[in-house]
Amino acid sequence: MKSCRIEHLYTLSETIAAELFQGLTYPWEVLPKISDFICTVGKTLDPAIYEQKGEQVWIAKNAKIAPTACINGPVIIDQEAEIRHCAFIRGNAIVGKHAVVGNSTELKNVVLFNRVQVPHYNYVGDSILGFKSHMGAGSITSNVKSDKTLVVVKDDREEIATGLKKFGAMLGDEVEVGCNSVLNPGTVIGSRSNIYPLSMVRGVVPGKSIYKNKNEIVEKQ
Repeated sequence: MKSCRIEHLYTLSETIAAELFQGLTYPWEVLPKISDFICTVGKTLDPAIYEQKGEQVWIAKNAKIAPTACINGPVIIDQEAEIRHCAFIRGNAIVGKHAVVGNSTELKNVVLFNRVQVPHYNYVGDSILGFKSHMGAGSITSNVKSDKTLVVVKDDREEIATGLKKFGAMLGDEVEVGCNSVLNPGTVIGSRSNIYPLSMVRGVVPGKSIYKNKNEIVEKQ
């Protein structure tokens, strides 16, 4: 399933966590490694640029953090990121440069590449969001199946067992997710694709496409 490979989804130069992806094939292989990576890399960050604000919490000095935001470690918030009013970062989160985590948005076990925007009422858990990807207001990643079985990534021709119980969504670079959409466990959206508002997405969406519903996915012109 080549479309789901790291090199087809992400520009690794656009994240402080590039080393985390090295030697891996699929991005969801990163999920169990995020916590240890933050704890290791955080200790090496330049104290002239980053400040350790609490236990396993490293925040760039020029990042904008609302006083009402709740931030739990392990976490790295990179340069010029913005964490807005009532954002809740539960831990195991890497927030990229110029990224926006907005009002009442919750993050847990995620990597947000540079310039990602999750600005309004989003839940993003056990997920990777590529460079400049954007989730519209109210859109969420659902990260556990209702029957609690392990997540399998599927397209029309093959499937990959991930071995993970918790797996939200893998968004490639420059993905646009419409308002109030739900990305079900095991969703992979190729780079530069658009998801219509109010969508329920499951499985693999090809890159450079428009997802209208599960039976109507059209190539971008």
